[in-house]
Amino acid sequence: MDGGAADIHGVMTRTTVALTLLVLACASAVYAQPLTGDVRTIRVNAGETLRVLGSRWGIDPRILAAANGLAPDVRLRAGDTLTIDNRHILPPLTAGTSIVVNVPQRMLFVTFDGGIAAYPVAVGRSGWQTPLGTFSIVSRETNPTWDVPESIREEARRAGRALPLKVPPGPDNPLGDYWLGLSVGGIGIHGTNAPTSVYQVVTHGCIRMHADDVADLFGRVQVGARGEIVYEPLLVAAAGGDVFLEAHRDVYGRGPDDPMRIVDGRARELGLWERVDWDAAARVLQERAGVARVVTRR
Repeated sequence: MDGGAADIHGVMTRTTVALTLLVLACASAVYAQPLTGDVRTIRVNAGETLRVLGSRWGIDPRILAAANGLAPDVRLRAGDTLTIDNRHILPPLTAGTSIVVNVPQRMLFVTFDGGIAAYPVAVGRSGWQTPLGTFSIVSRETNPTWDVPESIREEARRAGRALPLKVPPGPDNPLGDYWLGLSVGGIGIHGTNAPTSVYQVVTHGCIRMHADDVADLFGRVQVGARGEIVYEPLLVAAAGGDVFLEAHRDVYGRGPDDPMRIVDGRARELGLWERVDWDAAARVLQERAGVARVVTRR
């Protein structure tokens, strides 16, 4: 139960902002996981910070700073230029599903005729984990009223705050302007009035999106659409002649004890093992940057 309004760069189209991206051709005939996102240069708008931009593009602020040779606490200035690398690997889709949310990746992907849309999301914190498993969309609402769960009201009381039974539509509603109710865990996909919380592990289990992203998704899915919430901190793919590895923090402590063994096994399954630079793969696993890195043997 949680929300997103974001500053939008004037040079971006809605397709760019929503991260609706071209599926790249896969170099391995046995592997069809596409890579979304790209590497581009953007111009900073007034008031934007590394956290604002990281939330908007689906990049950890520390990784964004390092990629641009900046200190993590740097104060950005309007007109500065930054290199953005927000490449992400689409997790495997179960047959019959069109939506996949990968919790450690903090990304939501939806397939549709003509492509894939990819959006950064916020997911449940460790004490309120986003439930895993298959789901269907059971409701669609615009301008939803938030019926505040008693568990969240009790949490607020313990913190010395009071929450009402209901929060009507408007700027104070943490659900934003759109709600997609899911058949699992009593949770939903929705907007937010706290945009910099997106791409964080902070919600009460719901999947929180930027305002324009959830509006875009709302227009793509109907009641009955099927999806899956997965937990895949390690992803391997081949695209554009390269092998990519994407490694994320194990936010719920569910990850493998031996990450390299998992990557080794997946590379073998995909027929990519001999194409991997394993020293580069080890560095990616150590960095846990949360973006797809090239690990092709040269």
